[in-house]
Amino acid sequence: MAEYTEIPYPRLWDFCSRLFPSYGFSAEEGKTIAEILLRADLFGIESHGIHRLVRYDEEIKTGMVTVRAKPEIIHETPVSAVVDGHKAMGQLTAVRAMELAIEKASHSGIGMVTVRNSNHYGIAGYYTGLALEADFIGITMTNTEAICVPTNGKRAMLGTNPIAFAMPADPLPFSFDASTTMVTRGTMEVYQKSGKPIPDNWAVDTIGHPTTDAGEVVRNIIGKFGGGIAPLGGSSETGGGHKGYGLATMVDICCGILSGGLTSNHINIKPGETGICHYFAAIDYGIFGNKKEQKHALSVFLEELRSSPRVDGKDRIYTHGEKAMETMAARINGVIPVNEKTLGEMRNIASRQGVVCDIAP
Repeated sequence: MAEYTEIPYPRLWDFCSRLFPSYGFSAEEGKTIAEILLRADLFGIESHGIHRLVRYDEEIKTGMVTVRAKPEIIHETPVSAVVDGHKAMGQLTAVRAMELAIEKASHSGIGMVTVRNSNHYGIAGYYTGLALEADFIGITMTNTEAICVPTNGKRAMLGTNPIAFAMPADPLPFSFDASTTMVTRGTMEVYQKSGKPIPDNWAVDTIGHPTTDAGEVVRNIIGKFGGGIAPLGGSSETGGGHKGYGLATMVDICCGILSGGLTSNHINIKPGETGICHYFAAIDYGIFGNKKEQKHALSVFLEELRSSPRVDGKDRIYTHGEKAMETMAARINGVIPVNEKTLGEMRNIASRQGVVCDIAP
């Protein structure tokens, strides 16, 4: 079983903000990428935090990410736009796209932006958070390389395909961010590193049978040998897997189809590019009435959920976003647990990039 080292958050931030400029990103771009990457660790989402550094390093080295690429608006209306990412770092393209959606919502009440030819953009909830800062509803989705098998299938055809939705409320906003698969590929990789078996309803092997071997699942995804992760609800209709399958398909429609880009089953097929696509929306909920009253109504509803009757042995009901915000409050001036294997990857990358890695003993 892998062990973890607790590292002060400021050290991780300092390291990442110095590392990305070593690839050719500007200092400001490096800080943006580092912020989004480490926000996942602050939220307690290990699969999308510093663990992802080795993936980004590989994609930059192999040219899948074009360091100096600039996203370009290729189609636009007062309420919408299509952006070509030109293989830029996903986080940089995504921030610009959500900012554009917010700008349009400021003028028209709603703004929607689709993106094609992009890359992995990290945690979806970061971008809905940008809309929250503008006192708007935020929505984002992204497709990914195919890792999910459709209901009754045995070949991965859909991506993790997360959906994030957020709306302002007091004392905390409602902030939902979840994949449309049982778990993400990153979670599988974390289990692989830790040597732990996965639950038997998370994934299937190359002939469509349940497997508890995370390493086997990851190898099959990378090698495109068949099998993959089950959609939300599991691999059969009995557990509602067809619902997760439908949601994942919906994400591919919003991201791949509406952007004129690729659907998940065609992502990461062509050498030298991923082709990942995104969707962003910002909504000034004042177009539906009095914003103060609506925000108050949501705040009351969320509190009613939190204070509703609990199952015996459970001391709390959470609303979406609460756990992440509480974890961040505890970690931002404290420490982040980093897997020893991830720490080794960081040291190897730093050595090759000529960046000092003094984050841990």
